[in-house]
Amino acid sequence: MFPLQRGRRLRVNESIRSLVRETTLSPSDFMFPMFIAEGENVEVEIPSMPGIFRRSIDLTVKEVQELFELGIRAVNIYVKVDENLKDNAGTEAWNPNGLMQNAIRAIKTACPEMIVMPDVALDPYSIYGHDGIIANGDVENDSTNDALVKMAVSHAQAGADFVAPSDMMDGRVLRLRQGLDAAGFHNVGIMSYSAKYASAFYGPFRDALDSAPKDADVVVPKNKKTYQMDYANRLEAIKEALWDVEEGADMVMVKPGIAYLDIVREVKNAVLVPVTVYHVSGEYAMIKAASERGWLDHDQTMMEQLMCIKRAGASLISTYFAKEAAILLNKK
Repeated sequence: MFPLQRGRRLRVNESIRSLVRETTLSPSDFMFPMFIAEGENVEVEIPSMPGIFRRSIDLTVKEVQELFELGIRAVNIYVKVDENLKDNAGTEAWNPNGLMQNAIRAIKTACPEMIVMPDVALDPYSIYGHDGIIANGDVENDSTNDALVKMAVSHAQAGADFVAPSDMMDGRVLRLRQGLDAAGFHNVGIMSYSAKYASAFYGPFRDALDSAPKDADVVVPKNKKTYQMDYANRLEAIKEALWDVEEGADMVMVKPGIAYLDIVREVKNAVLVPVTVYHVSGEYAMIKAASERGWLDHDQTMMEQLMCIKRAGASLISTYFAKEAAILLNKK
């Protein structure tokens, strides 16, 4: 009780504040999402994501080595697939010499200790921009799972440490675990996008990969709400995360991040595996846009949001700010 207790005694200066700080950040808390393109010496900035690029494999490898030197220990990789390689079944997704598979091999050769978590979903390979196979006007769950198993096994064969299913099909974690084990990849982990919401914050990401749902000559869903979660729901996120753990997920993910911190804490309290949070492209773009206009301090806002995600319960934060934040942290 005041005046015997004064909270401000623990805030007098930075030394005291650092002694009692409950949450800390380090570069090893971050995973960097990377976009990979065909060709050599290719580096194309994504207009809606200033500072983020689609890079060819050779330049991606150089960036990965820089990230590792900064203390970042994981990358989550996505590929920009040529239109002529896309179809409804996503068959390019398990091409052993595909862009993703070649990228995994190149990264693991150049930087063996970097943890590589390739995205597992069909939307970059789909002529319709959906995360699975279109049948009867919707994304067909079980045939999509069959395709995802082929995709995940091809990633493991290329050297992936984890596979990261972002598709939100029912039962896919169990199928992936069974498929990986049957192929002899018992130690390849699964980081499941367990609570992935149908969010408006993904717009810049879809620009990066040209993976938004498209108009077609057949009936297809206009959005991803039949498989991604309703952002009005909380208990459903806990249920999905618990199901994925039961099916064999080694990590679970909540996506998006800063607008869903209540879900992060709920999931953290419910599961006994690490919780990853995806600080998504729209959240990144908003800070960039506001800071460019002088409305927010870029670095302070970036670090505050990352700290809040960690405080909410994240064991790992997938963020486009990973490199910038690591540079700042290494200066302290």
